[in-house]
Amino acid sequence: MSSQEEQVQQRRSNLDELAKLGIEIYPRKFERRHTISDLVAAYGECTHDELEADRVETVTSGRILAIRSFGKANFLVLSDGLAKIQVYLRQDSMPELDFRIYKLLDFGDWVGVEGRLFRTKTNEFTIWASRVHFLAKCLLPLPEKWHGLTDVEIRYRQRYLDLVVNPDSRRVFEARSRVVAAIRSFMTGRGYLEVETPMMQPVAGGALARPFVTHHNTLDMDLYLRIAPELYLKRLTVGGMEKVFEINRNFRNEGISTQHNPEFTMMEFYEAYTDYQALMTMTEELIATVARQVTGGDQVTFGDHELSLAPPFARVSLRDAAAEAASRRLGRSIDAADLRDYLKAAGVAQELGIEVGAGQRAGKTAMDIFERLCEDRLIQPTFVYDFPTEVSPLSKQKPDDPDTVERFELYIGGFEVANAFSELNDPAEQRRRFEAQLGNRARGDLEAHAMDEDYIRALEYGLPPTGGEGVGIDRLVMVLTNSASIRDVILFPLMRKRE
Repeated sequence: MSSQEEQVQQRRSNLDELAKLGIEIYPRKFERRHTISDLVAAYGECTHDELEADRVETVTSGRILAIRSFGKANFLVLSDGLAKIQVYLRQDSMPELDFRIYKLLDFGDWVGVEGRLFRTKTNEFTIWASRVHFLAKCLLPLPEKWHGLTDVEIRYRQRYLDLVVNPDSRRVFEARSRVVAAIRSFMTGRGYLEVETPMMQPVAGGALARPFVTHHNTLDMDLYLRIAPELYLKRLTVGGMEKVFEINRNFRNEGISTQHNPEFTMMEFYEAYTDYQALMTMTEELIATVARQVTGGDQVTFGDHELSLAPPFARVSLRDAAAEAASRRLGRSIDAADLRDYLKAAGVAQELGIEVGAGQRAGKTAMDIFERLCEDRLIQPTFVYDFPTEVSPLSKQKPDDPDTVERFELYIGGFEVANAFSELNDPAEQRRRFEAQLGNRARGDLEAHAMDEDYIRALEYGLPPTGGEGVGIDRLVMVLTNSASIRDVILFPLMRKRE
């Protein structure tokens, strides 16, 4: 029998012995007077004399992170996940039943204690226990190094264990909650209405991505998990809701990486009578405000870099950035105009070792060059603007440049954090764009946009000039918490099935 199996057997035996004592081994509730965090915050700095004078009585609870015995003196260390406190137990200071409960406790068990606060001879802030209440048995032993779990496979698959033993993980997810709250406050404070749109849709739209497919039995129809809420939010703008936003879960049937999870969270918003230029300014304010509320400032560490999230952010056009990077890589001058010409752009891509698909136009090639050479170099916050039309089927074209749309992406830390457009509101042009996407789909592009007749019909009722944007909450949390992988900021990331 392995050591692990022996420990499990011993813990189960201890649970059986606890049951024989006649106590409820899975109690329904426990009424505490203070949390451990409350006690540490309120009294943790009090001196021995102050605690003796105040005689503070408490009832608290937590998970056992240590058990020690020194003759008649016995100690537990309890944690509520945020703070820890020591508990002192003596057989002559509590009922016999309670001390027998103590003798059957294991690392990781949940207990409640009653007692008074004091300081030991070594000046340790401690509860002198008068009662012990058993709350739950930890039947599986915690990692030997319970103060830290470094196996990322276990951390992601068993997040509950990660949260037990890694305080930093809990701090990341508390920060994530503050990010969402700060974004919501920012948007509602500017008059935006929070709404909800369908997560199951008859047409997968609003982004270039491969969807997940499901089936509704009663209606006998295939549906798609939402890849973006965009087309539904713009339908609301058609209906007269001038400022709307949604904090939404999206699903894209794509690869998994340090920056991609098939299920992820976005904040997407639309505002009538504005354009992408105004949204750049608003986005700078949003990012800086959220950073200050979550971290206390607008300077953050991400990997080996110190980032400034204070406005204004750098700005560069996509073709200029791609041409400059290609020039550096190839050691010859390449102009942004070269990336507008099909043959020249394809030639540059070929020299760079970038594959050009059959029928691929110059704009898509320019985008491929940008993604290969530029993205991971954009560490400080940078707006990349003016994208090729063929990679932006929902964006409004520039009035003097039909091959370019009014669109930007915000990059921080080497990856995209936000994506925004001046929204295309010409129904005839939107139909042409969808038809072009159908052509791409016919040539094998599984991420090409589908035709959405109802959305075109909505545009025919009139969409006012509108700006819209999506902000990746997972990636923003990565930046603000110095997390290297998106899996570090998603509580339950999708994992490959274990054999």
